[in-house]
Amino acid sequence: MPTAILTGSPVPGSSIEGDLRSLGFDVRTASDAGEAEALLAAVPGDLRVAVVDARFVGHEHALRLGLTDPRFPIAAIPGAVTAQPAGRQALTRAIARENSASGSAAHGGAPARAAAGVEDVDGLADRIVTALDADGADVHRPELGSLVAEVPADPQARNEARQAVAAVDDEAIRLKSAVKARDGFFTTHFISPYSRYLARWCARRGLTPNQVTTASLITALIAAACAATGTRGGFVAAGVLLIASFVLDCTDGQLARYSLQYSTLGAWLDATFDRAKEYAYYAGLALGAARGGDDVWALALGAMVLQTCRHVVDFSFNEANHDATANTSPTAALSDKLDSVGWTVWVRRMIVLPIGERWAMIAVLTAATTPRITFYALLVGCAFAATYTTAGRVLRSLTRKARRTDRAAQALADLADSGPLTALLARRLPAGIRIPAPLGASVGVALLLLAAAFDGPGFSLLLAAVLYVLLCADAVARPLKGALDWLVPPLFRAGEYCTVLILAARAGADGALPAAFGLVAAVAYHHYDTVYRIRGDAGAPPAWLVRAIGGQDGRTLLVAVLAVALTASQFTVALTVLAVAVAVVVLVESIRFWVAAHRAGAPSVHDEGEPA
Repeated sequence: MPTAILTGSPVPGSSIEGDLRSLGFDVRTASDAGEAEALLAAVPGDLRVAVVDARFVGHEHALRLGLTDPRFPIAAIPGAVTAQPAGRQALTRAIARENSASGSAAHGGAPARAAAGVEDVDGLADRIVTALDADGADVHRPELGSLVAEVPADPQARNEARQAVAAVDDEAIRLKSAVKARDGFFTTHFISPYSRYLARWCARRGLTPNQVTTASLITALIAAACAATGTRGGFVAAGVLLIASFVLDCTDGQLARYSLQYSTLGAWLDATFDRAKEYAYYAGLALGAARGGDDVWALALGAMVLQTCRHVVDFSFNEANHDATANTSPTAALSDKLDSVGWTVWVRRMIVLPIGERWAMIAVLTAATTPRITFYALLVGCAFAATYTTAGRVLRSLTRKARRTDRAAQALADLADSGPLTALLARRLPAGIRIPAPLGASVGVALLLLAAAFDGPGFSLLLAAVLYVLLCADAVARPLKGALDWLVPPLFRAGEYCTVLILAARAGADGALPAAFGLVAAVAYHHYDTVYRIRGDAGAPPAWLVRAIGGQDGRTLLVAVLAVALTASQFTVALTVLAVAVAVVVLVESIRFWVAAHRAGAPSVHDEGEPA
């Protein structure tokens, strides 16, 4: 149990001790600074500890924000400071310094005050924060808004602070802050007004965000199963359940914010399950259409490819500019100006088809139309959104004078997912043939897809695949620090995924496209997993994993060779085997990594991910 050390003069009628206990703290009191230091030393090093001024007056939620958020090693609000195990050493040094200055104990021969007593511990928490700042510690100070957190100096000020507390409903603020500050139109106006109350209901019954996330996944999988029936009743039920799954998807994040239950594992589950739910639903729609005699597997796979490439554009652009210098542009300034006009904010959020608008569209079209129409609408909407967002980011990149850091270049290299073949060629290629990385990748992708689409399995496909690998190697031979080098990972995704899609469609064998869907889903999971590891500062997946599954270049070349060497039915079997092998390897390693990181006490995070 975490410990709160209450310091300073007791205040009659104060609720601070009860508030701390309600937040899960074991409360101890210190009569002087020396006793506070002794109590701190007695708290086990693997537990959170807080130092709180007994005169504190404020909202319980202000204390919750300041003292219980698991994402920050050290945090403070007026009158209170807390440290998790990672920040414990800095807190111990700071309180020792204050104890020495107060004369409560002899530390290094420091001069003692004439008398030590309760007055020496009044304001101790705030003095500790000052000492932490002087030491260069990273002290998180949460935004409190209209919440009250004060240490009144006299009875009149205390009375005024208590009146200010009574004037503000902290539960209403807590509910409001549980909702994302920036979200999509559909989520903001049709989901969040009631999902926040569902989040509070879950919190009061001890449910965790991970449990709600799992419930959302199960609901979406049931929706996919309903769609797979191919009946009108099944399609209607699927649409309703997909919306229910999305409500739960919003609820899990709101529950995490409401109760400050953040974790590395939870962020990974939330992000991973979002993709699993959506793509499983695509598969369910395709199965349902097949039961009705309509083969839409190519459309389902195309929708997954397009959506995944959109996400990679987002990830790559953000990583390239995460810590770039001079990170401004006229395009960004125009975007900020448009955001100042109310109605344009919602229009621009809607046209990028975020997950809320996208799932609502899919649900309504599933219930009212056919899977083919649903996929046509999805492809058109996502294509427009991808064109809009990519064009805007290209303009921003060309008009800003940012310098990419080594960290950004490494993140892009990790997202590129280059295998051992590309790594070997990159070291051996002559320096004289270097061309801009995005141009080389674009040419390679274009040659490969043209050969696959217009010539099919044959010599030209093999030649294009070899040229693709050479151009991939040339693209990553130097650090990806150019203005448009963030385009390289999404271009590689488009090259690999679309090659699998085209060759499976040309094979024409029963099961070829579903097998291709499975392979792309397995590889896409690996690429999403790479993103979430980078976002969580865990680094890229281990090199052995990338080597084991060949890298994007090795897999693309292998699929081309298999298409040329095998019959259509054999090619289908080969795609199935490859999909299973990749899925097993990446899933086992991913689950092992995230569970181990969670058990090892990895820093808690909360990844807002794609705007709902």
